[in-house]
Amino acid sequence: MRYKKLTKTERELLSQWKKEGLSNIQCANRLGRHVSTIGRELTRNKTRVNVGRNDWEIIYEPLHAQRAADDRRQKAYDAKHPLKNPDVYSYVLRYLRGGWSPEQISGRLREVDHKGESHWQICMETIYQFIYSGKSDKTRQELATEKTLDKRLSSSKGVITITDYDRPLWEFLRRKQKKRRKKGGRKVQRVRIPDRISIHDRPAIVARRKQFGHWEGDSIVGKFHISGLHTEYERVSSLLRFEYLIRITADETASAARKIFSLLPAHARLSTTLDNGSENTNHGNFGLQAYFADPYASWQRGGNENGNGWIRCYFPKGTDFSTIAEEELRDVEWELNNRPRKRLKFKTPQEVFDYYLKRV
Repeated sequence: MRYKKLTKTERELLSQWKKEGLSNIQCANRLGRHVSTIGRELTRNKTRVNVGRNDWEIIYEPLHAQRAADDRRQKAYDAKHPLKNPDVYSYVLRYLRGGWSPEQISGRLREVDHKGESHWQICMETIYQFIYSGKSDKTRQELATEKTLDKRLSSSKGVITITDYDRPLWEFLRRKQKKRRKKGGRKVQRVRIPDRISIHDRPAIVARRKQFGHWEGDSIVGKFHISGLHTEYERVSSLLRFEYLIRITADETASAARKIFSLLPAHARLSTTLDNGSENTNHGNFGLQAYFADPYASWQRGGNENGNGWIRCYFPKGTDFSTIAEEELRDVEWELNNRPRKRLKFKTPQEVFDYYLKRV
């Protein structure tokens, strides 16, 4: 049977019965407990009290006993390793700070880095619970503040916290939310596009993600709707490419698209699927066949929408892209393309893209 600790009510009854002179066996029978449980309780949770000017005695007081038991329970919890073991703990922290999601971390361990090694396996839900638990949210800075304000707290360094840094882990997640919430989306606007070819006329093989070289394009708008980025997402490999836009215009967008596609071989740039924004009206100069999703149907270009969300983790709404150096854009692009993805069996987009790029 699973051991169940004494409750506050049981401690109050135990104190009362011991004052009445009952034995440990009698108290145990009344509470339905083993006599050794009563003996341990009386031994561990007694306290010394003054009974005169120069005298004292040891008694069992229920309020003190409950506080002592609670303190021991909390101390044991704080000393317990917050994740499965030190190896997994350091791996999870390293890649969380690198922008990986719990699912990517768990999947990479399971499918690539430590496949078949039970010591390294951890569920993504375990990581999420760790991130959003009160314990994981405590930083060393917070612990130091607590100890300064409350002198009763231990000054030892044995308490395990999530990090030596001063940021809780939820700030490293993509959406930086204190609580887990459902995902949302954004809408597109209806614009007249010359020579527009509907997504419904696109070859069926594109929708099945079975042919390499088909992309999805969009624009990310910066501060004051002036500068921004043109983004392209390859549907098979999940690779993301993006280029800076001085102005979000049709000419600038076409120029950025040519910069992305011009160096790729023909089999890597078969088509792109765009939204109905005015910046895509010059799609004939992109350098590949363009198709257009239905108005207000961003899910038809879900990969690109998702990729834009990843980019927004680095450049949130209101970012002035004119102040972002080209080197920083390339660093972000490299980091996003070298994270493992579940749909790629936890390989990285760059690994898959390079594989297909070499095939003719």
